[in-house]
Amino acid sequence: MSDAVSDGANDAVGASSELRARAKLTWYLEVLGARDDGYHLLRSEMLSLELADRLVIDATGDYLRVVGSRDVPRDDSNLVRRALALVGRTAGVTLDKHIPTGGGLGGGSADAGAILRWAGGVSPEVAVRLGGDVPFCQVGGRALVEGIGERVTALPYRERALTLLLADFEVSTALVYAAYDELVASGERPGGRNHLEEPARRVQPRLGTLLDWARGEFGEVHLAGSGSTTFLEGHPFAEATGDVTCRAGTVKWYQTVATPGA
Repeated sequence: MSDAVSDGANDAVGASSELRARAKLTWYLEVLGARDDGYHLLRSEMLSLELADRLVIDATGDYLRVVGSRDVPRDDSNLVRRALALVGRTAGVTLDKHIPTGGGLGGGSADAGAILRWAGGVSPEVAVRLGGDVPFCQVGGRALVEGIGERVTALPYRERALTLLLADFEVSTALVYAAYDELVASGERPGGRNHLEEPARRVQPRLGTLLDWARGEFGEVHLAGSGSTTFLEGHPFAEATGDVTCRAGTVKWYQTVATPGA
């Protein structure tokens, strides 16, 4: 097996290969409404990060091994398996997890996007069947993402140094959107750079505590997607990674950069 790490774009589908699945950061997020089927219509800017999972693909196998996380399902609900099923392929996949689960960084979607690239790619309208972040994660870089995620418009790459603040708790995306709907039904219309911040604070009060603490420490800090990761521009720490204890619990920081592709 080759030791090279590839983006999969030029690999033969039949060859064994290693892929990077880059984390996704939602730079801003607007909720524009909801469809009759319950899906929310969004407008957001997304970008790929240096932080990435690694997938080793054995095209002659038929298995899924996960290392680096005990929280990732191994059954047919795993997005790697679902992506393979979507393109009608089998493969042995060893998934080395580095993107935190449940933090809003699109780890599962990034893994699915890597599989779709390896298999030659599908249309955004097909990719979105796996989840709203998957069409973007299939192409990566920087893009305007609209609709329920199926409308992806590439934007010019911008160099950005970023620090992720990784909480020791998760926030349920489904519960956040339900809280958003409840606010709208009550006559409120969440706004700001991320329309899901206020609903997410209501779902997980520790997130509000974390944001208030981080803004007191660093100034401008933003929520990534529906949480629980928050982020700021710049690298305020001397080390690439570390952790600190605050009122919200233990917070791990990870300093990274935006990348021009998936």
